[in-house]
Amino acid sequence: MATGAADTSQEKVLQCEETIIDVTDVRDPKWAPECCIYKVPKRLSKVKEEPYTPKLISIGPVHHSKDELKDMQMVKECYFKAFFLRTCKGQKEFACIIEKNKDKICNCYAPEISQRIENENFVKMVLLDSIFIIELFMRSNREEDENDYILSKPWLKDGIMQDLILLENQLPFFILDKLYQHYTSNPTFLELACNYFFPNKEMRIEKQVKHFTDLQRNFFVRPTQKPGNPIEHRHSATKLDMAGLIFQKGGGEEKNRHLLHVEIQKGNKLLEIFPCFNCSWLLHCLPCLKKIPFLESMQTRLVIPHFVVDNKTEDLFRNLMALEQCHYPNEAYICNYILLLDFLINSKDDVELLVEEGIIVNSLGSNKAVADMVNKLGHEIVEKNSYYYNVAEDLNKYYRNWWNKNMESLKTVYFRDIWRGTATVVGIIVLLVTVMNFLRPFVFKHI
Repeated sequence: MATGAADTSQEKVLQCEETIIDVTDVRDPKWAPECCIYKVPKRLSKVKEEPYTPKLISIGPVHHSKDELKDMQMVKECYFKAFFLRTCKGQKEFACIIEKNKDKICNCYAPEISQRIENENFVKMVLLDSIFIIELFMRSNREEDENDYILSKPWLKDGIMQDLILLENQLPFFILDKLYQHYTSNPTFLELACNYFFPNKEMRIEKQVKHFTDLQRNFFVRPTQKPGNPIEHRHSATKLDMAGLIFQKGGGEEKNRHLLHVEIQKGNKLLEIFPCFNCSWLLHCLPCLKKIPFLESMQTRLVIPHFVVDNKTEDLFRNLMALEQCHYPNEAYICNYILLLDFLINSKDDVELLVEEGIIVNSLGSNKAVADMVNKLGHEIVEKNSYYYNVAEDLNKYYRNWWNKNMESLKTVYFRDIWRGTATVVGIIVLLVTVMNFLRPFVFKHI
């Protein structure tokens, strides 16, 4: 009996030893201080994968081996050859710069990317991609060449530019700058990059650029407000409009650069004491009254710079938001802006209102398409804080005001348009005349 029990115990030990997991070669994944290039989190890519995937050209290690992007490899090599035919420097000089900075370059990539990098091909890949980008930027800074394979075809030029801003399709900015400086320093590589992505626009970059996605984020001037708590669900643009809020396009700023400067301009302080002075329903019905300064100054406004929506908007903002989710969780002002816009836009009617006010420039053609795009941009976005907390709280306070809520019902039922408003005013006059006629025998009987 004892011998049999011992054999059974020994078999169990052997079975356990066979199933032990070997973890001797496993390295603890760590985020290096230089890390700034990430794989888009699956929770974001599952919402929509296409905006994060290059369609024409691969840059860097993430999409390097994809067969569908190999057609542009020959173009890269042609640009590479043209660059070294023009310069008196050899390939080895540039390769040595990359070799010296190889560890720093690898540290710029998230652990799941850097662990898959093959060292023997890495230097060649970085060299080819870097020289291609430098040559492309230098050519775009000169007069257009009708024979240039990329720049002579607007659709191809635009497609390459779109691929170069994708988060997964990046090289660290510092290595591009070092290689460029080895060739020339006038203009600077930052000036060259800004001229390529933002032609005819003045750019002031106040912080070190990490890559081209980061450069795109730096294009937008951050909000002036201090961040507060995450904003909760707020009311749509049409509801706020019915409650008397005036939507006004921010003016005087450079196109799209000050996009994030959303603010509330409160009306005269008398409005806080006497909310009945809110005559938005009357201004809505009779727009000609807006020329009266007193009535105009009494209204509360939400000032929003105009937002151009076209077929490139979604790709750009999805990659900027993915970068913020991974790298700037405490300063996610692009995410904050989109979530605020998401609360204002629930349907095509909200988009229509903002289009009529000049706040949204709709190049997609369909207001419903814009509403769907904005609503989906906010999916799976985690908001740690918000630069628009105070704006959202003011909007909520405005909508909760009892007079403003009554004004919403008044506008909806009786003053929706000039005809219904006119009929309402005529009805009130008829009612007053009828009451006066009824009371006349009693009031004036002794006169």
